Amino acid sequence: MANGTGSLRIGELSRRVGVSAELLRAWERRYGLLQPSRTAGGFRLYSEDDERRVRTMQELLASGLSAAEAARTALAEPGTAAVAAPDALAAELRAALDGFDEQAAHAAFDALLAAYTLETVLGGVVLPYLKELGDRWESGEATVAQEHFATHVIRGRLLGLARGWDRGVGPRALLACPPGELHDLPLVVFGVALRGRGWRVTFLGADTPPETLADAAALLGPELVVVAAATAGRFDGAAGELAALASHHRLAVAGAGATHELAERLGAELLGGDPVAAAAGV
Repeated sequence: MANGTGSLRIGELSRRVGVSAELLRAWERRYGLLQPSRTAGGFRLYSEDDERRVRTMQELLASGLSAAEAARTALAEPGTAAVAAPDALAAELRAALDGFDEQAAHAAFDALLAAYTLETVLGGVVLPYLKELGDRWESGEATVAQEHFATHVIRGRLLGLARGWDRGVGPRALLACPPGELHDLPLVVFGVALRGRGWRVTFLGADTPPETLADAAALLGPELVVVAAATAGRFDGAAGELAALASHHRLAVAGAGATHELAERLGAELLGGDPVAAAAGV
């Protein structure tokens, strides 16, 4: 089979690359990834070039690129493309946020979302930046104004991604922070990542009274209730109510303040790791 000469029917191509014929047709229709020739009878025939582009597309998707960007790259490259980490765009985002340039920050965020999967943007850019910003703030290398501005912009973008996250037919998760916990941004990241995996999300946010959480759980009947806090002490004031909640619902604790001992004491699960990894492990 010459590279540009089609001789494969779509079923054979599907078997070779391990991608369903339906998905191959979707990639052909949406992105022009496949460029078949046609027989006199109108049947599509696919070539080695088509097969190569599909395999490149698979590699790019596995590396974290969005489908649209993976297809563009596969079409542009003569062979398997090497995928760079989103370091350059992450640096642009950091510089814009540190410099109070909201327009540039939104442009960098848009470029990241266009080029990479949501999980890559959250786990590979947003979370590392927030941790680094917190470290710089503690050491005096970043000002309070920079920290407030950056978290405000990032929070706004994440809540934009969260719009409509309670719709659909997937399992429902109810998310809240215990009384006194005001830092709910990691929980927002978790909710957005969870939504990306098909869950419906009901978000109560920071400083949620335990009776409010219990009422919402009784009304909604969620498959999962997650309570997150940055310090262990935030859980203590609501420990009795959370233990009672765990007797009726699947309860998980998360955040830097959550420990195995706390989870065992409450009859809950511990969601370890960063918010994106925790969402993948639910």
